[in-house]
Amino acid sequence: MADQRVLGIDVGGSHVKALVSSDGSERRRFLSGPGLTPGEMVDGVKKITEDWSYDAVSVGIPSPVHAGRVLAEPVNLGTGWVGFDFDDAFGKPTKVVNDAAMQALGSYEGGGTMLFLGLGTGLGSALVIEWILKPMELGHLPFRKATFEDYVGEHGRRQLGKKKWHDAVAETIEHLRAALEPDYVVLGGGNAKKLDAVPPDVRLGANDNAFVGAFRLWSEAPAAG
Repeated sequence: MADQRVLGIDVGGSHVKALVSSDGSERRRFLSGPGLTPGEMVDGVKKITEDWSYDAVSVGIPSPVHAGRVLAEPVNLGTGWVGFDFDDAFGKPTKVVNDAAMQALGSYEGGGTMLFLGLGTGLGSALVIEWILKPMELGHLPFRKATFEDYVGEHGRRQLGKKKWHDAVAETIEHLRAALEPDYVVLGGGNAKKLDAVPPDVRLGANDNAFVGAFRLWSEAPAAG
């Protein structure tokens, strides 16, 4: 339904953010943390959105998700996410995706293949090819003496210092772009804004694109694929 109202939820390690489509409301949020369970997340969202009406829900979670099912417990949250029934908990049709994939879908501007890299606690990643979303887990691939995520995630940023972290990000983009051959790259996540400059054909995305992606998940356009 093109006119349905969608509640977008972006679950992060520090905050859970929510926004509903179609009425101009501002996003709302509450504190998250390492003990947050899915039940507590649902209860918190219902509390801060009790005056909103919506027909469907999209949830972005910092964990691998396949066919709407969470495959592993999020590293920076509590437990119980694997196997949790979000449709039943919200009482609405609910789509669950990886948080980086949701932001990737919202960042896509058309024009071939886009590689999205989310610089945050770890390294989120996804491809969007002609509006078709393909979540990926590139952060766990070997890089230097560890993985991409170890170098360009938050721990790597703190350990390496600004210049070496910038170099690691640039090298990560170079390797992944050579392997996947996207038409352009978008950098998102909370740490993308800490870069002084980006390589050619690389764009900085906005964190609010996560909500654009949340709404697009229910679109009748090919993005729903």
